Amino acid sequence: MEKLSLVLDLSGTFVFALSGALAGARRKLDLFGVLVLSFAAATAGGIARDVLIGAIPPASVNDWRYLGVSLLAGVITFYFSPLIERMSHSVLLFDAAGLALFAVTGASKALDYGLNPVMAVMLGMMTGIGGGMARDVLLAEIPIVLRAELYAVAALAAAAVVVVGHMLHFPVVPVTAVALILCFSLRFLAIKYGWRLPIAKIPDQPSSKTDKGSGAGPEQS
Repeated sequence: MEKLSLVLDLSGTFVFALSGALAGARRKLDLFGVLVLSFAAATAGGIARDVLIGAIPPASVNDWRYLGVSLLAGVITFYFSPLIERMSHSVLLFDAAGLALFAVTGASKALDYGLNPVMAVMLGMMTGIGGGMARDVLLAEIPIVLRAELYAVAALAAAAVVVVGHMLHFPVVPVTAVALILCFSLRFLAIKYGWRLPIAKIPDQPSSKTDKGSGAGPEQS
């Protein structure tokens, strides 16, 4: 289980790093900017997860492999961004894969540290959305989790599958596979068909018009 968790964590780090680096390349950032985005997108969720559960120092800053994987993805994206763009069709596909991987590893690690099932699900979701939020904030955009189709919901679903499977003592590998497929499928279908949660509908306020012809002059001191 420990090896599987590490493989999933590093895989999520790589695809989220690709997502962050490609977003930076699209904004015409230099090499340093692309690498900063790749590292932030790849590690923000994991760092927040580890700090909250008391896994100090966080694995993302304690294990050189996380830094190496994120910088490797950034360099690949910077020098081969047209190829990455053609392969991904959209940065959202990399983001969806990273979301699934991090939601699963976040929930699994929370369970390993003894969190109750509800909080393990919430921590899995937060781990999944943290990298995308860091990427969008650095690019001065509204985080995709607040405006996109079924983003946090997909992460919640994956984390819930992991937690329920753990509670029912199901085999780890099949449960993990189901959670990954469910999250990625929900996110992909939501992107393709525009599925999203209801949004608040606030009517536009009528604009106040300045009274004309009132004859009122400027106030005299």
